[in-house]
Parts: sequence; structure tokens; C-alpha cells
Amino acid sequence: MCKALKKYTYHTVYGSDLNHDIEYAALRDVAVDKPFDGDFSDVDLAVIALFPEAAEKWFISNAPKMNKGTIVTDVCGIKGEFSYRMKHIAEDNNLRYVGIHPMAGKEFGGYHNSSADLFVKANFVVVPFEDSSKEDVELLKGLCCELGAGKIVVTSPETHDRMIAYTSQLAHVVSSAYVKSPELGLECGFSGGSFQDMTRIATMNENMWTELFMQNREHLIYELDLLIENLGRYSEALKAGDAESMRRLIAEGRELKENNIRSRIGQPN
Repeated sequence: MCKALKKYTYHTVYGSDLNHDIEYAALRDVAVDKPFDGDFSDVDLAVIALFPEAAEKWFISNAPKMNKGTIVTDVCGIKGEFSYRMKHIAEDNNLRYVGIHPMAGKEFGGYHNSSADLFVKANFVVVPFEDSSKEDVELLKGLCCELGAGKIVVTSPETHDRMIAYTSQLAHVVSSAYVKSPELGLECGFSGGSFQDMTRIATMNENMWTELFMQNREHLIYELDLLIENLGRYSEALKAGDAESMRRLIAEGRELKENNIRSRIGQPN
């Protein structure tokens, strides 16, 4: 995000990392104007880019040091109860908090895998509360646009977590389970795009994704159980040698995806 802000905007960007070598690398790459020294006096917007538990702890520790009225956001892949706790921390310190979630990422993390163009044409979700100010929402939508957002959705913390369980977290569970076949070590030369697409995100960071799954477990359990139920129908058709049922199941999936594609064409930002 620092790289994107420096490439596409005129904002002054400070960055902080526990590993000072990363800070020096970011300064060398002009990804930041300077490493953050703990002085919040001229900070208008703070973006917390940490795992959820660490983000909450950092905010508790640093909120009292911020100027009153500072806008604080996070880029965590979970909102729900987490965002309400963040809201309470902000309110206790006269700060303004609204979370965002850029729907963009890579299978490998760390500064050296980061890219200024990661967010170009990406979906962004802005997650205000019922009493969030329109000004704060518009400011964050503007930031998303500056980073290159393709589509911006504004929704509640509850709707965010329900949808993310389906569109993101379930896919990560499936990818992780998929690579546990004993045939994995023999796939070279036999695999194509479908295998790569299905397994790319199996290299996810287990610490971060465990936090995300556990903090959204009710929604994720629902989606996972539904997937298992649907997979069972394909298994039953195969076991019964029932080609007609298999054809119907495949057709249902094709039609649903085709309708999904058609519904997305021409949608405005």
C-alpha cells in the first residue's frame, strides 16, 4: 500500500515495521517518505496493516498517542466483531475508525513480494457502521480510487464477513485440502491451468488465515458444510454410475456461473 500511495498519489507516506531492514528497503525504494518514528502529530490517516490480533493490540497501544479526530482504518480480511472492538478503541480516544478490505493479494507475503500495482482494478470493500459519517466513508472511497480500485462496495461488517466466507475463505480451505492428495508429488507434467488455479493459494500464511477463519467461523462453517453437501451429490452420481445425474449437476453449475458472469457485465462502480 505504501508503494501504491507513492506511485499514484501525492500523499506523504510514513511506514513502520518491526524489522528495520524493511524500513530501510522501503526508504530506498521510495515506498515511504521516511520511516515512522512514533510521532503522530502530522498524521491524518493511519492504515493498520497487521494480522487481526496484532492490529487490535497495536491500536490499543497507539490510539492514545494520536491526534483527536484522526481517521484510522485497517486492511484485515475480517470485520464483524473485530471491527466493533476497533470502533470502541477509536471512540474511547476520540478517533474515527472505518475498516476497508482490498480484495487483492498474492500467495507469497512480505515486503519484497509487494507491488505498487497490486490494487489496480481490484475490488475494495469499505465497511462503515450505521453511525459512521458520510465524510469518512467518502474519504476512504477516494483513497481506494487513488490506489486504482476497479469496484468499490460499501457494506456492513456483518455482510462483509458473510460474503468473504464464501468468496475468499472457502476458496483457501479448498485449496489447502486439495493439495493433500498423495498424487501431488507426481503432478508435474500432468497439470495445467485448472490445477494451478485451484492450488495457488495453498501456500497461504497459516498464522494469518487461522486467525481469519476462527474469527469468522460461523459463516465459514456454513459455506464449508454446504460445499461438502454439494460435493456429496457428485460423489453419489459417480458411485451409482449415473451419467444423467452427473450431466445435470454439471449443467447446473455451468448455468449458475454463466448467469453470474452476465449479471456482472456493465455494473457501475
